[in-house]
Amino acid sequence: MAAEDKAAEGGLVFHPLEQFKVHPLFGDGPIHWYTPTNVTLWMAVAVLVIVLLMVVGGRSRAIIPGRVQSVGELIYGFIYKMVEDVAGHDGVKFFPYIMTLFMFIITANYLGLIPMAFATTSHIAVTAVLALAVFFTVTIVGFVKNGTDFLGLFWVTAAPLPLRPILAVIELISYFVRPVSHSIRLGGNVMAGHAVIKVFAGFAAIALISPVSVAAITAIYGLELMVAGIQAYVFTILTCVYLKDALHPHH
Repeated sequence: MAAEDKAAEGGLVFHPLEQFKVHPLFGDGPIHWYTPTNVTLWMAVAVLVIVLLMVVGGRSRAIIPGRVQSVGELIYGFIYKMVEDVAGHDGVKFFPYIMTLFMFIITANYLGLIPMAFATTSHIAVTAVLALAVFFTVTIVGFVKNGTDFLGLFWVTAAPLPLRPILAVIELISYFVRPVSHSIRLGGNVMAGHAVIKVFAGFAAIALISPVSVAAITAIYGLELMVAGIQAYVFTILTCVYLKDALHPHH
């Protein structure tokens, strides 16, 4: 009521978090797990952009690639080298999965910067699914490849024997916290940047500080362009690190 009264009096009212609201694409009814929403729409757009870039753009397989094919090959080579350098030669077999993760996150991040678009990676529900998928994948791979030796990841043999049980508990807690930090790092950074831009956009309505607000929006938007790529990179390289732990728990 206070916000409505202030709006009626001509005051400045804006809601930075309203842009993250999930709503159905058709009608105003309740949202169920099968309801098409703005989140599913922009995730579908992200998948479509990836297909156009990586499949349609590279369908010619030209020896001298065009612009779109060059971008696809550059990303492909970059992620492949990352997987090989961090996870080792054994990790290369998981390259398609890691490449898919990177492409989805970076595409969704940049699509979210388009005016009137929806930043899907700002929702913990989305990033948590990605993080949990990584967590369960590396855990299953660790046990399948190493058996009970995978538990050696939590037993620090380099430490003095009396400290090893304490360190084992710490390492175990740290391991299960991974999906939490993995998801919150991505979702929190994307949400924070969009919220700050929205705040400054609200102040742009005040004539006295409008130039300062516009300059701040421009600066933060430029920062968000870097954050969108950096966060996709961080999520991917952490996935490679976790995969390395699963493949080589004693290293």
